Amino acid sequence: MSSEPDPPPGGSAPARRGRTLLVFADSLSYYGPEGGLPADDPRIWPNIVAAELGWDLELIGRIGWTSRDVWWAATQDPRAWAALPRAGAVIFATGGMDSLPSPLPTALRELIRYVRPPWLRRWVRDGYGWVQPRFSPIARSALPPRLTVEYLEMTRGAIDFNRPGIPIVASLPSVHIADTYGNAHHGRTGTVSAITDWAAEHDIPLVDLKEAVAEHVLVGRGNPDGIHWNFEAHEAVAELMAKALAEAGVPHDKPRA
Repeated sequence: MSSEPDPPPGGSAPARRGRTLLVFADSLSYYGPEGGLPADDPRIWPNIVAAELGWDLELIGRIGWTSRDVWWAATQDPRAWAALPRAGAVIFATGGMDSLPSPLPTALRELIRYVRPPWLRRWVRDGYGWVQPRFSPIARSALPPRLTVEYLEMTRGAIDFNRPGIPIVASLPSVHIADTYGNAHHGRTGTVSAITDWAAEHDIPLVDLKEAVAEHVLVGRGNPDGIHWNFEAHEAVAELMAKALAEAGVPHDKPRA
């Protein structure tokens, strides 16, 4: 969920033979205990869920993504356009970065990667790395709760316009013990409340990522960065996602050989 640049998840995709689970995510969905993983790694929760359903997976995500990035991806990424006609369900697996503190406005923070020359970019990045943990306890969330749900609703509406009635599942933010954020997460409460109200209004099942991963993350058994998860946490998230999909009316296809 950091804002630092990172290559998008890759890996060779399986042959398109059936329905697709379309997942919009931040790095929590494809990071393991030692770092980022290819989108086809069987140990991350999107692949666990897709395998249980007997579906293909289209995982669209990047480190640091908020619900605003999901809106942009859903409307601008041709992978999303290609996956949606085949999709049996859509999962919004973001919200964590939305609720993390950001001493700088998100737009300014994201511009650090574009600073030139390189020596100046490194100087600015190092400076922000010093500022972030010290000012996070008093900083606002990267995305205000009202904007989180505004972008979620725009994305839901666009998807439902093209695929009326397609099952959608959303998630509530995870938890962290990251020194890089000064162990601060005071924005989570407001984000949880806003997403919960929005989901109730549209009858969208929610997965509380905290419920699935807290027992691993909060005692230091996740990734050493204090944010990302171990594989046991991925399995716990997959279990809750499967239940939410069933609540949304998603049937299991016959498992593939």
